[in-house]
Amino acid sequence: MTLTQLRYLVAIADAGLNITLAAARVHATQPGLSKQLKQLEDELGFLLFVRKGRSLEAITPAGGEVLERARVILAETANIRAYAANQRRESHGQLTITTTHTQARFVLPPAIARIKREFPQVSVHLQQSTEGAALDLLGQGDADMAVVSTAGGEPQGGVAVPLYRWRRLALVPRGHALDRAGKGPDIQELSQYPLISYESSTRPESSLQRAFASVGLEPNLALTALDADLIKTYVRAGLGVGLLAEMAVSASDTDLRGWPAPTEVAECVAWAVLPRERVLRDYALELVHVLAPQIDKRDLRRVLDGNQDPDWPLPPTWESLTQTISI
Repeated sequence: MTLTQLRYLVAIADAGLNITLAAARVHATQPGLSKQLKQLEDELGFLLFVRKGRSLEAITPAGGEVLERARVILAETANIRAYAANQRRESHGQLTITTTHTQARFVLPPAIARIKREFPQVSVHLQQSTEGAALDLLGQGDADMAVVSTAGGEPQGGVAVPLYRWRRLALVPRGHALDRAGKGPDIQELSQYPLISYESSTRPESSLQRAFASVGLEPNLALTALDADLIKTYVRAGLGVGLLAEMAVSASDTDLRGWPAPTEVAECVAWAVLPRERVLRDYALELVHVLAPQIDKRDLRRVLDGNQDPDWPLPPTWESLTQTISI
């Protein structure tokens, strides 16, 4: 039995039993992969898959047991390699981040630029998705970290590290009725306008829905999008008042006016969610430190190693953090 055979077994399962797709993913030929699979089955003395002709139809019960253990072995093998690379102070590798559009577009660029300056041989791969999908990708082992936000408790699915606090802005084009000096709109006033916000705002449990429900109102959601740039585009088109993350509005948006959202709309926290029981490369932890300079890297390592319970300091506001990560 070899690690290559176990890797092929997992690849077949993850490819939906499609041997051609599995072979492409592990950069092997289909005959070579099939040969290794047969050798593994011959050694074990039982079939791992139910076959119909040349196709695989299902995983056998015994195959399922082997598959579960193969995943553990391959995960620990990866941990050993990552640990050894850290010990050798290797500066090359790959970092896969799954995150939302807002984080990828407005938060991560200066932080990743700093990592690339320190580790120029590291390739960074961004997987843009919703927050729920980002955590799923992390749980499946398809990412090294997820960067997401919540308006409630910490996200599940790994070690959640608070990065910074941020608020929403109510955004209107210049010349709008709310484009005025003085006090921004309260929630009663916002309820009188069509709103443009994130797709997640349609969910009953969303912070926006909860905010309006707390005062007995319902938001008039005229349009939703995953992309903060699209929200600004439709605000400029006069379709409604935008409610979006403050990170998405910059000094260059001179044709727009932004107000802090009403106090009923809860403050949010951005998190880096790191996989449990996985040894991360030094450059991954350095990225977390760039995004959360208030956290000691030694404490972060101890928590990830299971030698210390998380006791994170209060994360800074986005406004104060930008002065740090942009340097």
